[in-house]
Amino acid sequence: MSQPKVLFLCTGNSARSQMAEGYLRHVAGDRFEAMSAGIEPKGLNPLAVEAMQEIGIDISRQRSKDIVILLGQHVPYVVTVCDNAKERCPIFPGTWKFLHWSFEDPAAATGTHDERLSVFRRIRDQIIARIDRELVEGDISQKRA
Repeated sequence: MSQPKVLFLCTGNSARSQMAEGYLRHVAGDRFEAMSAGIEPKGLNPLAVEAMQEIGIDISRQRSKDIVILLGQHVPYVVTVCDNAKERCPIFPGTWKFLHWSFEDPAAATGTHDERLSVFRRIRDQIIARIDRELVEGDISQKRA
């Protein structure tokens, strides 16, 4: 039996959804197929790569994807990680659970490299805590909505 897909969706698919995809794949890759996409893909943000590398997760080979490539696919779990994506999220046939987690966009941070990286770290840690609590420990695959 194939693993249930979990799609993380945000506006640019450059940071929040990319970090979420990489983390879920790392901690629960045997239970879920982690994916991410964007409403208006912007490319993978190097600071997202750096923040994840700090905790031993390499997302440098992930790429920013447009949500249109996933339309029509069976995606049991859709997680929007920003308000814009929630408002513009397409309907996926057969979705069992739709979750909305609103995280600040770290790509909008300004300042020095270290100041911006600090924002990426904070958002990364918030994403990890949410995934651990609601997907890994809560094991949504065992609970159909």
